[in-house]
Amino acid sequence: MTTSGAHTPPRFKRSSPRKKSQLKSRRLASRETEVAGAPALARAPLPASLEVDAAPRVRCALPREFFEVDALDLAPRLLGKLLRRDEVVLRITEVEAYRPNDSACHGRFGITARTAPVFGPGGHAYVYLCYGLHMMLNVVADLEGVGAAVLIRSCSPVSGLETIQRRRSQQTEKPVLLTGPGKVGQALGLSTDWSHHPLYTPGGLEVLDGPEPEGILVGPRVGIDYASPEHVMAPWRFAIAGTPWISAPKNTLRPR
Repeated sequence: MTTSGAHTPPRFKRSSPRKKSQLKSRRLASRETEVAGAPALARAPLPASLEVDAAPRVRCALPREFFEVDALDLAPRLLGKLLRRDEVVLRITEVEAYRPNDSACHGRFGITARTAPVFGPGGHAYVYLCYGLHMMLNVVADLEGVGAAVLIRSCSPVSGLETIQRRRSQQTEKPVLLTGPGKVGQALGLSTDWSHHPLYTPGGLEVLDGPEPEGILVGPRVGIDYASPEHVMAPWRFAIAGTPWISAPKNTLRPR
């Protein structure tokens, strides 16, 4: 909760014969894991320059109970999970936790027209407009009435690259495409109308299961200088270790 055209197809690098064989095997594995009536998340491999940890396969939406925990517990558990809206699928690579009695949390204002979604049921979306420009996606945590959420700070692309580039107005495959909460909101085409939307139901905007990261980095949250000192320094920012898809500053993050 920090207060932080013409379309041309992207140019992909040619794969070596070995890589082509590997990609063919991955596509076959993807087809084998599809279930009746459930499409794979991505039917074509991404460019070699993009980070993909596993072959595309069917993923299930997470149950509501997954989100009904303390935001500080939910935040690292969201790393590696997938955000899906239409053809766009993103892997969550960086998050921040915001909790009750947290001087950096929007819930500190109590229930207002803007903050009401934060006090809603766990697993719902809270989308707010920052600086009149950026749509910031938060996943509401804990039980209804608590007032806690996890901000999605950065992601990496899994599928829908062309749509992401068009929405972002950037023809790039580099991490700058999705490293920042406003960029994530723009890539997903979100507006504040998505607040209160349940992220555990099919259709619309969903959080799907995904591969757990091998390592996690932690550090203080970004852009909350207005908060009390203990909350400014609280290590409630989490990121996947070893990925370039993390927003600045990176030098405040340490292995968990």
